[in-house]
Order: sequence, then C-alpha cells, then structure tokens
Amino acid sequence: MEIVCLDLEGVLVPEIWINFAKRTGIKELEATTRDIPDYDVLMRQRLRILDEHKLGLKDIQAVIADMGPLPGAKEFVEWVREHFQLIILSDTFYEFAHPLMRQLGWPTIMCHKLETNDDGRITNYVLRQPDQKREAVKALHGLKYRVIAAGDSYNDTNMLSEAEKGILFDAPENVIREFPQFPVTRTYEELKAEIRTGSLRKIP
Repeated sequence: MEIVCLDLEGVLVPEIWINFAKRTGIKELEATTRDIPDYDVLMRQRLRILDEHKLGLKDIQAVIADMGPLPGAKEFVEWVREHFQLIILSDTFYEFAHPLMRQLGWPTIMCHKLETNDDGRITNYVLRQPDQKREAVKALHGLKYRVIAAGDSYNDTNMLSEAEKGILFDAPENVIREFPQFPVTRTYEELKAEIRTGSLRKIP
C-alpha cells in the first residue's frame, strides 16, 4: 500500500507569506523556509513583524481569499488521488489552509494552529508536533505504508529522506545544491513521472 505526501505552499499553492508581503509592501515577510531553515526563527520573525505593523489574522486571511491553487495543481491532486491515497503535510496553519483546501477538493491536510487574542492579533503558533512531516511519514511506515513524498523547501527534506522516494518540486537552487540526492522536478508532468518510478505498481 502506497501513500503520496505533498507539501502545500510552493507545490500546490503559492507561498502565502510572499503574497502577503507583496500585498502589504513589507519585504521582510517574504522570507520562507526556502531561506531560513529554522522554522521557529522564521515564525518568531514573522510574528514580530506583524506586531510591529499592527496586522492580524484577518489581514492575512483577506489575502488568502484572493489566492488559488497553482495552475494545474487541482488536476494534479485529482490524478494523485485516483492512483494513491494522499496526505498534505504542511507547516502552514489550519486558519490559513481551509479556503485553499476547498479549492483543491478537500484533501487531507496535517498542519499547525495559531493562537490569537481578542483583537485578532496572532500571539503564538502551536506546532502539531516537532518535525511533524518526518514524524508523519514514520507513523505511516508503522502502519505498513510505502511513502512517496514531494516538497520544495528545507523543512521538507526530513520528510523526503524518511520516504521511500523523496522528490524536490520547483525548489530553489540553494536547496537543490544542498540536497543532491533528491531528483528535481519543475512541472507536474515531471513530478508524475518521478512518482510513477517510485511506485511498485504500474501507474498510468
């Protein structure tokens, strides 16, 4: 039995924080896990900037409401779900992901939670568990599943290493350079081809 695990941002939807940074003009918020490997450092930086600019959850959700999947992502998700079971493993938050999951046909997602105060300011983030992407793949192994995984950032590489096959999708050159063991794909057709080679079955 085989499961495909996919990252969300950069693989199926645009980077939420980059879109928010462009909308607000706050360049510091463009930093993602492609740039800063330590997720806690990245999130503390984001929360500090939001607080400095007096921005809250509703401001981010308003930007997300105008976003949609990357071109071809919905069809790719449908292809994966036709041939495999699918779980999205993301370091985003349920408060961000909900409208995007609707547009992708409600695939299963495992991610994190945000804490807000009465004014809607984000005060903290709560990890579902540390290193949750790799831990999820390990748990699936415990359930006797083979895992094929794809992602684009530093925070995906533990998941890719834990899977039977790990694939980089449209990753930046610094990640590709530091993790040459993973095949590199740029399009959904290339990603499909790598998923097929990772499967023990013949997938059309």
